[in-house]
Amino acid sequence: MSELRFRVVETAFRKKAVEVNLPAERPSEYFAKYVFNRAKMFKYLSNSVYNKLIDVIDNGAQLDRSIADEVAAGMKKWATELGVTHYTHWFQPLTEGTAEKHDAFVEHDGKGGMLEEFSGKLLVQQEPDASSFPNGGIRNTFEARGYSAWDPSSPVFIVDDTLCIPTVFIAYTGEALDYKAPLLKSLRAVNEAALEVCHYFMPEVKKVFTYLGWEQEYFLVDEGLYAARPDLLLTGRTLMGHESSKNQQLEDHYFGAIPPRVASFMKDLEVKSLELGIPVKTRHNEVAPNQFELAPIYEECNLAVDHNMLLMSLMRKVAREHGFRVLLHEKPFKGVNGSGKHNNWSLGTDTGVLLHAPGKTSEDNLRFVTFVVNTLMAVYRHNGLLKASIMSATNAHRLGANEAPPAIISSFLGKQLNQVLDRLEESCNDELINFADKACMKLDIPQIPELLIDNTDRNRTSPFAFTGNRFEFRAVGAEANCASAMIALNAAVAEQLTDFKKEVDALIERGEPQVNAILSVLRRLIKACKVIRFDGNGYSDEWKKEAAQRGLDCETSCPLIFDNYLKPESIAMFEKTGVMTQKELEARNEVKWETYTKKIQIEARVLGDLAMNHIVPVATKYQYSLIDNAYKMKELFCNEKATKLSAKNLELIEQIAEHNNFIEENVAQMIEARKVANRIENEREKAIAYHDTIAPMLESIRHHIDKLELIIDNQMWPLPKYRELLFIR
Repeated sequence: MSELRFRVVETAFRKKAVEVNLPAERPSEYFAKYVFNRAKMFKYLSNSVYNKLIDVIDNGAQLDRSIADEVAAGMKKWATELGVTHYTHWFQPLTEGTAEKHDAFVEHDGKGGMLEEFSGKLLVQQEPDASSFPNGGIRNTFEARGYSAWDPSSPVFIVDDTLCIPTVFIAYTGEALDYKAPLLKSLRAVNEAALEVCHYFMPEVKKVFTYLGWEQEYFLVDEGLYAARPDLLLTGRTLMGHESSKNQQLEDHYFGAIPPRVASFMKDLEVKSLELGIPVKTRHNEVAPNQFELAPIYEECNLAVDHNMLLMSLMRKVAREHGFRVLLHEKPFKGVNGSGKHNNWSLGTDTGVLLHAPGKTSEDNLRFVTFVVNTLMAVYRHNGLLKASIMSATNAHRLGANEAPPAIISSFLGKQLNQVLDRLEESCNDELINFADKACMKLDIPQIPELLIDNTDRNRTSPFAFTGNRFEFRAVGAEANCASAMIALNAAVAEQLTDFKKEVDALIERGEPQVNAILSVLRRLIKACKVIRFDGNGYSDEWKKEAAQRGLDCETSCPLIFDNYLKPESIAMFEKTGVMTQKELEARNEVKWETYTKKIQIEARVLGDLAMNHIVPVATKYQYSLIDNAYKMKELFCNEKATKLSAKNLELIEQIAEHNNFIEENVAQMIEARKVANRIENEREKAIAYHDTIAPMLESIRHHIDKLELIIDNQMWPLPKYRELLFIR
């Protein structure tokens, strides 16, 4: 092992886990300690201001700027008592991350001194530079003005010495430049559309909520080893590396005992998450070595998205305190499972859950079927758009890799729900909709109680599976902003529910009884969206052929998948629901294409540098040692014996030469291909060029580097190998 690698590995092995000082209280006692939640609002605000603010949060009332000063004063008083000195507008630009600019609670007092101040104006609105963030051409470099505006529906929180205020981010001309603004609009659209349909069954309902429960998968690697891998450092994934002799093939890591160092990290992360109001609940080992998962209790969608973005930032920070680096790339290691972020999506009202069956009455069951079928219809109508909402240069490595849902959107419902829908489709009368209760399974083991068996199995290959009282959108990427998928899904469902209501009302106006009208429309929708239902193996080649025959979107090119955002039906849907304008959609696609290009460009540059400055020189040096050995064999032995003894070395010398030649030639070709692609002005065409010409070169060059890794002396190989990266000691 090289001196550098020995030093790095030794440091990684010897670094002890940070001692976790757990609070003496129970989690329920320190939960949301650093969140300005309702309890804090009630304590630090007057009754009248508190009630007005709650009306804004709960009912979407217009924020009265006249109360902003008192709210700001209350927030500041609470925050300064906890040692806070700065505040920031915390927003989610189109970078997949978050952004913040910190300002101190200080102003001139007019007497040569300073005073601590935080006004309502500063709380409600600030002005980030809109041209410095991805904007798709909405803002020119010389047109810098943009606004961040407070989102009262997501509570402010404290990180270190800073008060963080969740905000939307818009251009001076009004277009959204973030994820939160269109997400909030999509939630409003779902509420309005679903509420109208709800009133067929429950006239007392006042509001419909969209719920989200995300499951965050991630990898951990030792920080020292991470620092010795420039590809991990600069791209988030290993651009080379032969798979370890042992990886996940024994299936012994999944749900296995959590390594002590990792458990220490998890405990620390959980405490800090709970203090920030993130209701983390589940933790476990995932399938791949060094892969883990964390999941919270379900929350309202907007808050859940904010909490996931905050958690990913927190994970990175806490990991470093424990001698780790967190990898959120969807496929950081070749040959083992990648990471996703399952988005469990559901609808509920101020009186209960909409997607819940079996109901107590046939009317409850009809309500359940109504919302399930309309959701399926929305997914069918916009299956290409939903795929575009989760697609990225990084997630493209994971989708369809026989470890994650395929790059074809379909929905698994399970045997019982499929039977109910099929029976409804075929029925000509208005029979009652019935669901069987959970069955019991008795095991022939006296000590084990009866097991309640769910009415449906699970299908891990389905991108959009019904799993009880929710749909699980399994295709979302690990490092993605959940809002991207939720915006598309919410808008599609809102459009479909609106269309459903119009169709049912038209039948009622013609004299059709309400239940008959609902069933009549449902039968048509069940038949229309039947092609989106698939309960089989989504990994199979047969499904790919069948999906194409069904007319589902089977495109696999990332840049071309983004085209779905600009299809006439997508633009019409987003504009009709008031979620985004055509201008905003066009700008976002420019950002998506540009981001794709830049990610592949960076990977190509890093791989070229590593190949030519690390791998080829080391391989050549080892090759020289083999050549020297062959010549010395000739000096020691007769020609015949020397040839026999050095035959293996001669074979290796030839193999190294072939691999080196391929690498050198193809790195040069890749550089030229980048130059050609970079001259393309159209962002879409440039992204396509990078996808079609440069991305395949990365894999072909990697193949030859990985072959060299098996040949070169282990002590000479310049980078930590998979067997070192993938197993935490």
